[in-house]
Amino acid sequence: MSGKPAQHSAGKDKRTQTVIWSVVVGIVVVVCAIGAFSGDSDTSVPAPAADERSGTVPILRAAADSQGICYGWELLDVYDEVSVGSNLGDGTTVVDAPGCTRWIAVSANVRYTSSSSESEDSATIRIKGSDDIEFADLAAIETRLGRFGLDEEAFVDDPGWAVTRAATILPLLAAERGLAEPAATPTAAPSTAAAPLPDAGNDFWRDRWIYVLSSLGLFLLAALFLVVGVRQRRNHRGRVPAQRAGAGAAGRTRSRR
Repeated sequence: MSGKPAQHSAGKDKRTQTVIWSVVVGIVVVVCAIGAFSGDSDTSVPAPAADERSGTVPILRAAADSQGICYGWELLDVYDEVSVGSNLGDGTTVVDAPGCTRWIAVSANVRYTSSSSESEDSATIRIKGSDDIEFADLAAIETRLGRFGLDEEAFVDDPGWAVTRAATILPLLAAERGLAEPAATPTAAPSTAAAPLPDAGNDFWRDRWIYVLSSLGLFLLAALFLVVGVRQRRNHRGRVPAQRAGAGAAGRTRSRR
């Protein structure tokens, strides 16, 4: 009779351990699945921030008024237009624009690939211009962007910043090639104030929610292990005296016989 409760308790402990390991496997599978599907699945190219666009337009406008050349930018996501702007305003291209018979623009085509793809992220930067500007001059301006750190890596890392930054350097490089006189230094402040920085709290949860969820799951798992361990230890302590008492009674019965 004394062996049955022990066997029943051992079977119960075994079932409890099976449930625990099932929970462990389930948490691991869920965490891995979340990481696989949300780690780097977004391949869209971000547009320049509002303050980057609003700060670039007045610089290009001042240069165009001083040099007589229109300047602009174009950011593409393979075939889709992400952002375009010029001295004529944010969202306005210089190509075939009225009043811009002579123009230069930077065109960046950025391609992001998913984490499961063997291909790498890439960017193609081109300097375009009106028909009266020689191809050699455009190629020289394109090459000299590297002096300012505006290479392919910069466009891949932060395409919005890179394309607007390149646009503001076009007047300087055009003057170096003798296409125009150096642009006058702008003295007026930008017409649009820079937008405030985004709330850091939002970025924290957006970038780290997977790790927070994983940590919470592991914490709950550790708590479950602790509760089950304490319970098993108490059951074990409660069984040992009963077994010893039963053994003593049996011994006394044998000795009386």
